[in-house]
Amino acid sequence: MAQVLEFKLPDLGEGLTEAEIVRWLVAVGDVVAIDQPVVEVETAKAMVEVPCPYGGVVTARYGEEGTELPVGAPLITVAVGSPDVDAVAAAGEAAAEAEGSGNVLVGYGTQAPVRRRRRVRTQLTAANGTAPAAPAPAPVPTLPPEPTAPEPSAPQGPVPVISPLVRKLARDNGVDLHALRGTGPDGLILRADVEAALRVEATAPPTTAAHTTAPAATAASEGTRIPLKGVRGAVAEKLSRSRREIPDATCWVDADATELLRARAAMNAVGSPKISLVALLARICAAALARFPELNSYVDTEAREVVQLPGVHLGFAAQTERGLVVPVVRDAHTRDAESLTAEFARLTEAARAGRLTPGELTGGTFTLNNYGVFGVDGSTPIINHPEAAMLGVGRIVPKPWVHEGELAVRHVVQLSLTFDHRVCDGGTAGGFLRYVADCVEQPAVLLRTV
Repeated sequence: MAQVLEFKLPDLGEGLTEAEIVRWLVAVGDVVAIDQPVVEVETAKAMVEVPCPYGGVVTARYGEEGTELPVGAPLITVAVGSPDVDAVAAAGEAAAEAEGSGNVLVGYGTQAPVRRRRRVRTQLTAANGTAPAAPAPAPVPTLPPEPTAPEPSAPQGPVPVISPLVRKLARDNGVDLHALRGTGPDGLILRADVEAALRVEATAPPTTAAHTTAPAATAASEGTRIPLKGVRGAVAEKLSRSRREIPDATCWVDADATELLRARAAMNAVGSPKISLVALLARICAAALARFPELNSYVDTEAREVVQLPGVHLGFAAQTERGLVVPVVRDAHTRDAESLTAEFARLTEAARAGRLTPGELTGGTFTLNNYGVFGVDGSTPIINHPEAAMLGVGRIVPKPWVHEGELAVRHVVQLSLTFDHRVCDGGTAGGFLRYVADCVEQPAVLLRTV
């Protein structure tokens, strides 16, 4: 006798409470093995493949691609224990044991990722008396017709909404949550339900002359609304929190980067793997933080303490099609220029492909922001909360410069440091920035300190 088990969206860690279905990896009727990825979801931090802890036949899927589900909502149901299924599932599980558990989530696997298995579609025959259940069509959230007469005596029950973001989206757009049918578990109203209601309102034909005048003009004047969700929403919240909580200040200096560029060219001329400029700047940052550890810290507001951190986990700003992300190079203070170059390249490629894990986007202690790639000289960056500082690097361009007492054309860069004024005063911040500038102008300075 087959037993139908329900697999719910697990806790993805890092305080995430919801995820959007990007792509289903299985269909109803497919046989899945234990730990096989069944769906790809996008959280506010990364794209994640979610593995199923059960082996058997998929009997139902919950949510279409693009649907947002809260943690704990049903994902799929799996029929396990059927003789026809066990033979196929056992073979898949044996392959999984040979290759290693492919999970990316805490508590589901222990070894290296596995290759995605080919999906096998199996029809359960009348021999076991069951057949794969067709998935119930997901209800399309719609706005019910307006009542012909008000019913003030009918009390309205509590609105089944968990997320405050969903409530705010509805409030900002004038959507009555009492009028919606939620597609989540137990009628839970999701963000997708509110957005669907907005689409219905936008496409509904006008019913009276009043709808063709003032409301149309108002809608046109408001412009296009773009929900702050996913990566962009997470970045917006983090930047807002930084501005609210951190009393930041910025100092900057121009530096002659000619000798740094020459040093890099000499390093790349010997035939070894090429060294990137950002890797050299990362080496300089690590050396500067060793001399000024106050800037490799964060403020514990509850304890009213500044916590100085022993290692440098260096974040760097990367612009992608999904928005701005800040991957983190672990233990940057222990890496040489070649190792840093390789790690920057790996994380940048993963960021552009949307494959960064939550662990690769968190835990930074200091951020390097190379906004010079956008063709600008300077900026006052917002600190990546809860870090204490960020170094900004502008474009390197030829400019007139006094070199060894004479006017010359040199490659000049503007460096800016935004820092949390709670962790240090201007003297420490200025000392850090001056040391960085000295290393840029005379790379030999770095050799004396490492």
